[in-house]
Amino acid sequence: MKKYILSFAILFSLTTGCKDDSEFLNIKSTSILLVDEVYSDPRLVLSAVTDLYNRIPDFQEPGTGTISIYAVLDEAFSSGDYPRHQTREYDYVFPGINNPEVTYWDYSYIREINLFIERVNAATKLSAADKARFVAEGRFLRANVYFELVRRLGGVPLITESLTYDYSGNAAYLRKPRAKESEIYDYVISELEAIKSILPKTPNEKSRATYGLALAAKSRAALYAGSIAKYGVNTPTVTLPGGEVGIPVAKATGYYQTALDAAQELITSGQYSLYQKAPDLSTNFANIFLDKANNPEVIFVEDYKLQSGKVHSFALDNQPRAVTEEGERGGRLNPSLNLVQSFEKLDNTFAPLPINKGAATDYIYYDKPEDLFAGRDARLRGTVLVPGDLFKNRSIDIFAGLILGNGSTLSGDQLGQLKMVNGASVQVVGLSGPIEGYDGSAQSGFYMRKYNDPVTGSGQIGTMSEVWNVRYRYAEVLLNAAEAAFELGQTAIAAGYMKQVRDRAGLTKALTPSEITFDRIVHERKVELSFENHILWDMKRWRLAHVVWDGSNSDLTTLPGKATEPSTRVYSLWPYKIYDPGGPNHNKWVYRKVLSGRVTQSHIFRLGNYYARINDGIINNNPLILRNPNQ
Repeated sequence: MKKYILSFAILFSLTTGCKDDSEFLNIKSTSILLVDEVYSDPRLVLSAVTDLYNRIPDFQEPGTGTISIYAVLDEAFSSGDYPRHQTREYDYVFPGINNPEVTYWDYSYIREINLFIERVNAATKLSAADKARFVAEGRFLRANVYFELVRRLGGVPLITESLTYDYSGNAAYLRKPRAKESEIYDYVISELEAIKSILPKTPNEKSRATYGLALAAKSRAALYAGSIAKYGVNTPTVTLPGGEVGIPVAKATGYYQTALDAAQELITSGQYSLYQKAPDLSTNFANIFLDKANNPEVIFVEDYKLQSGKVHSFALDNQPRAVTEEGERGGRLNPSLNLVQSFEKLDNTFAPLPINKGAATDYIYYDKPEDLFAGRDARLRGTVLVPGDLFKNRSIDIFAGLILGNGSTLSGDQLGQLKMVNGASVQVVGLSGPIEGYDGSAQSGFYMRKYNDPVTGSGQIGTMSEVWNVRYRYAEVLLNAAEAAFELGQTAIAAGYMKQVRDRAGLTKALTPSEITFDRIVHERKVELSFENHILWDMKRWRLAHVVWDGSNSDLTTLPGKATEPSTRVYSLWPYKIYDPGGPNHNKWVYRKVLSGRVTQSHIFRLGNYYARINDGIINNNPLILRNPNQ
């Protein structure tokens, strides 16, 4: 009987558990969505465009974890054994992305954006409003990536539709030559103009394209094109005869006018304003990058969120060692003295920090270490932590050693080290250094404040930071307007926009129109926008990079407000504490300018570095692509 029951069960299973071939192949996957399904649901389309937003390239941004990228110029010193300060020059692919030696040439990204736009246009189940917004976002992303390409490479092939290989064995029809550099800028500008009114006027939306972002990006792109047209005459060999590199000087005025018009349209819209919430101006400046709640200044960011899988290690890597939450981790990026002394005095004058009366050891004495930095532009201490500053409500203990009553120096090789002096145990080094060659100690004498998350846990590997990466903010728009107006000879208008930015920084005297000079324009962007992915691109478009980073063994300039001063080596400023019980200067503070032993090379930026090298693989695949000049 059991034999019959078993046979019946097998037969039942075979007749009810199997389907014919066509039915089997029609089983719907539970893990794969088809294109038509994605483009039928606005929630899924949003997911698709989010992926495209996440692929926007940034050279400097806190989320990459590549701290050394911030130190390839003269803004900062890498405290670890990074190659920047031992490297005289880079390959022609400078800076690349995430790696100084990689060309950014992401046509797969462009193809996916083109496909996205085409699929949204073809969708039949999306509302007209959804389709319009998604297409506009796709066009913003495409314009943005062409802007990223043109500022790295000059003119590139302009492809605005998805290309498909026909498997004929001949891919020649897919090859496109490089457009002129001006044509790419014109395309970017026209696209941003075309989509601005389609995008929503929602200033509180920071992670998606908006009306405000289109105008801010248009202003930036036109300013770049205008300055390349104007200042390109200073580097006549940095051109190609077909216009793939270089923009005719006759186009400069038109681009500057476009930049000014776009910036003014955004300014007069009233949608954004400078961030002014905290009474302490330095804290207020630092909070621009920390405050995500109704931030009126920020226009566009890459956002991060705790416990979402998208956090970053900027605070973990840059927390001062005296307050580290993670053992030996922190202090990797140290702002340079070159940058610190660029912040002017409140009366608009420039001067090196007063540390001596002429001779290096004829010191000026300060009661507190932070007193040296009093009376300076508030953005200094909103960008940089100076000796004696507070972070996470704790003092940042930075000093390199003691100077004893007989003038000798006593130091150590451990953070916070104690030594015996005349029978007393005395701390001879700060808890945050600096100690020569000690990774994480304040090698330059300073730590980062901008982007450095003060929230408890941000310095722990298991938590890290959700501080956002600010890509566009209102202060830059004001400075774009000021620069464009200056270049158009409208110095009174330029002074007005500069005043708004400088008033927020606590500068007490407005610049007059006659005081608005090219040096002032360069300086204002340097101190307002440091560590925000601007300085390299600015120096390239002004054709100043080969002048400032000229490879000479330059000393620290005494003219920090002059745009053409060489700055090829990063300098440090180390505080020392006077230990002379009973002496008039006991417990006072003095400073020494230091060129670290790790700074063994002077940075040189060659004419061939103005545009990245297009590598051989790209040219071999498409012989229509011309090499960039001087390479």
